[in-house]
Amino acid sequence: MTDSSLKPIYANSEAVEILAYPEKFERIKSQRHFLSSKTRSIIPDGKVSPESPTNREVISGNRRYVCRVIPLKPYANNSSEPAVALLLERPSGRSQNIGKISEQYHLTPRERETVELLLQGLIGKEIAERMKISPNTVKAFLRLVMVKMGVTTRTGIMAKLIHLAL
Repeated sequence: MTDSSLKPIYANSEAVEILAYPEKFERIKSQRHFLSSKTRSIIPDGKVSPESPTNREVISGNRRYVCRVIPLKPYANNSSEPAVALLLERPSGRSQNIGKISEQYHLTPRERETVELLLQGLIGKEIAERMKISPNTVKAFLRLVMVKMGVTTRTGIMAKLIHLAL
């Protein structure tokens, strides 16, 4: 967690180990400066959109992580500036498979995002809310995906993805 100027205010030990790898964090002399520079490398422009979280890729050794950058609003009127949370997650194999399938069928990033949300079991309206688009736009994205994949239903999209992922 950082303050609005991206200076670290809290970090758990697992995240610190990921960011410091291959070094041991305890051996780093200026730990606060180290974390601050790592945060700035994840968010190079220093800008965090208050409207929605941003995903960035972080590589630590041979492992890849998705770092979700989440702006936090002050809870109370008398609290200080807003903070930024950074959440490091290992991507599932499913998202890697979707990436390959997206390339195979030439899906746009928004079409891919729509398919990922569909695979999470969300309905059109929920997908629209997550993507901040209209339900009709979700339908249009899904129709385009269906045409590209050669299927005629949402179930067909899912069946094809499952078949190709095996």
